[in-house]
Amino acid sequence: MILELDHSVFVVRDLASAVRDYTALGFTVTPGGTHADGLTHNALISFADGSYFELLAFTDPGQATDHPWWHRLAEGEGLEDYALASDDLAGDVAACRQRGLAIGDPVEGGRQRPDGRTLRWRTARFAQPPPDRALPFLIEDVTPRDWRVPGGAAAQHALHVGGIQHSAIAVRDVAAAAARFAALLGTAPARATATPDVALASGQHISLVSPRAADDEAAAQIARHGEGPFALTLRAADDVPAHQTAPLDVARTHGAHIYAPAG
Repeated sequence: MILELDHSVFVVRDLASAVRDYTALGFTVTPGGTHADGLTHNALISFADGSYFELLAFTDPGQATDHPWWHRLAEGEGLEDYALASDDLAGDVAACRQRGLAIGDPVEGGRQRPDGRTLRWRTARFAQPPPDRALPFLIEDVTPRDWRVPGGAAAQHALHVGGIQHSAIAVRDVAAAAARFAALLGTAPARATATPDVALASGQHISLVSPRAADDEAAAQIARHGEGPFALTLRAADDVPAHQTAPLDVARTHGAHIYAPAG
């Protein structure tokens, strides 16, 4: 079991517009292609630590579907989901079930890149029910991962960021959420604090945040979208000193709350 942050999913209404805006913010954006079901297409922002942002849009935003991310368009663009990478999805699904988590069977997925190469993977999603969006979904590559996640120049950014350092997840009950994460990772529950911190093997961190005031970001997330990810903090590139972070323009991030290193 190697579970580390694979990517964060941003649902946007128009992919070309999102690509322009994220490029203007200083990110290098790589065309991703069209998913196997034909319902969605994407672009990627890869980082040196191996994680990435997925900018995802529906190919026909006017046609309602039962896709799990379709509802986001009615609720507003933004950060919708996130995934942990597995090197043994069948084994991880079995282990999660043994530890009391409800998780679906692995499902085949894929995407065709603009260069014609076809990628394949498997995913598994948790359920409460309803679907548990506080927990990530799991993904395992069938084709080589570097087909799916571009590296090299694609992971270098004018914004001088090197990866996803911290993900904030809005939850109603931090103790219950910490127990679910412990069952997912096969670890002891995170230390009991107001915002328990879950450390992944890759050095990335997940904070479980419950609303403290009616107008804070966690409360807004739960009120509009239910439990789930609501903010990300990026780490500086290795050659760039950074001592604080600042929010990126939410108009250009298409509703996502992203904090980037500031000089």
